Amino acid sequence: MTGVFGLSAEQLTGVLRSAALAPSVHNTQPWRFRVAEDRVELYPDLSRRLPATDPVDRELRLSCGAALFNLRLALRGHGVTPLVTLMPGSEAPGALAIVRAGGRRPPDDETAALVDAIPDRRTNRRPFREVVVPVRHRQALVRAAERERAWLHVVADREERAKVQSLVAKAHRVQAADPGVREELLAWTGPRGGDGVPPRSAGNRPAPQDEWSFRDFQARERPPGKDYESDPLVVVLCSFYDGPSAELQTGQALQRVLLTATTFGLSASFLSQPVEVRPVRDELRRALGGTLVPQTVLRVGFGSPVPASPRRPVAELVDSPL
Repeated sequence: MTGVFGLSAEQLTGVLRSAALAPSVHNTQPWRFRVAEDRVELYPDLSRRLPATDPVDRELRLSCGAALFNLRLALRGHGVTPLVTLMPGSEAPGALAIVRAGGRRPPDDETAALVDAIPDRRTNRRPFREVVVPVRHRQALVRAAERERAWLHVVADREERAKVQSLVAKAHRVQAADPGVREELLAWTGPRGGDGVPPRSAGNRPAPQDEWSFRDFQARERPPGKDYESDPLVVVLCSFYDGPSAELQTGQALQRVLLTATTFGLSASFLSQPVEVRPVRDELRRALGGTLVPQTVLRVGFGSPVPASPRRPVAELVDSPL
């Protein structure tokens, strides 16, 4: 890997390690990289599909888009301007993206802050504090999505909040009744080594008094008084069109939003159920006006520190150079 983008082998390994710190459903880490003399290619790892939870691989591509954003950002941290080709087709069959160097420029302060946030970002499934997210932070998260050609819809009023809450609950019931979804959740929960959701990352066990429907990652029983916050900031990340390219683009926006939140000391977790059940996703789209395409739902707030989820070593993620 020596010499790619003018980086040392150690620097390039660090870039790929940063890419692999992106979020993914059940921490499946469904990405692979191929390194050549002048590029890095990103591929989906289809052995890590979730066919019941994510039957058309939409969230797999969102996850790969998030990894792509981290890759871009880490390169910029080294002064390399990345040039990205999405869905390159015959140039790299099966690849989701090709990243080349487009010159050099020192990173600005915003880039440096986002680079620093990569290892600090966590999916925080624990209760948040009863503290309102400031308007300036909300606006910054919306701008972060816009920077990556996506839209972050802030669920602002009571009526809309109740509607989204009901759709999360509806989709959660559908998935709870699906043996395939239950099996996938169980398979990726608990001690696995370098992936999945271990007990330290599982949050709290769901309880009847919870206003929002949370997945059960087999965490320890909830300590007394550790109920979830009553009014989290809930946002819906949307694309302007549908399809694989939109999912990759929105995955990049997702990671910019999450890293921006991290720089403010904010935590986030996913309420993915309503975008995983197609009829409910269609309902959510209509509730948002019918034009925007909902790609994921996030719960955002001020949380307590949580440990990092496990990650596979870079050596397992990189194919032989071309």
